[in-house]
Amino acid sequence: MNLAERMAGHPLGALLVMAVAAFLEAYGDSFFQIGMHRSAGFGRPMAFGAGVAVLALYGALVNLPRWDFGRLIGVYVAIFFVMAQIVNKVRFGQSPGLPVWVGGSMVVAGGLLMAFWRV
Repeated sequence: MNLAERMAGHPLGALLVMAVAAFLEAYGDSFFQIGMHRSAGFGRPMAFGAGVAVLALYGALVNLPRWDFGRLIGVYVAIFFVMAQIVNKVRFGQSPGLPVWVGGSMVVAGGLLMAFWRV
């Protein structure tokens, strides 16, 4: 049993694995944003290469544990939304507007519902 699988076996550990995975996904995507719209010359393939490497780390991390990812997808989407906003602010200096805050609060509320509502 690998470390990620042991961590995913506990609620807080699963949350940590999903948070790191969401960060890697958002961060990897940001390299593609840089490669497509904010770089030229040799910087462009470097940004794409970094994006590929970070997204490969994301894919490996999220698939290491043997968990029912379909059951956790709502929680993951909520975590990804938050991480994407943080990466967007830190990497690009862009703050979300009111529609993103309102829609994002619904995404997070839905993730919390899926995580804690027991039938």
